[in-house]
Amino acid sequence: MNVGEAARRTDWSPRMLRYIERTGLVVPARTGGGYRVYGLRELNELRSLRALLEGFRIELRDVVLVRRLRREADLRAAVEAWLAGSEMDALEWEQRKHERLLAA
Repeated sequence: MNVGEAARRTDWSPRMLRYIERTGLVVPARTGGGYRVYGLRELNELRSLRALLEGFRIELRDVVLVRRLRREADLRAAVEAWLAGSEMDALEWEQRKHERLLAA
């Protein structure tokens, strides 16, 4: 089915389906002419994505970020370092920052 029909069946707008595809969360097949073709798998992925968002009261951008964290080691490391820094006192964090700079 095309993007309009998939939108009607999943309660996502066609614009959101295109965004979801750009983020790589749900990627439909393409025809030889470049048109999107949604099948049962993509419809189920879209429905389960909506259930995830509603069930945990999160936004689509949260899932996109988690996907990036899984794929981009540098981003994941930077976020982990920041989180670790926010959990220690400021003086200890500064000390570790200087140690990392000296080691680099």
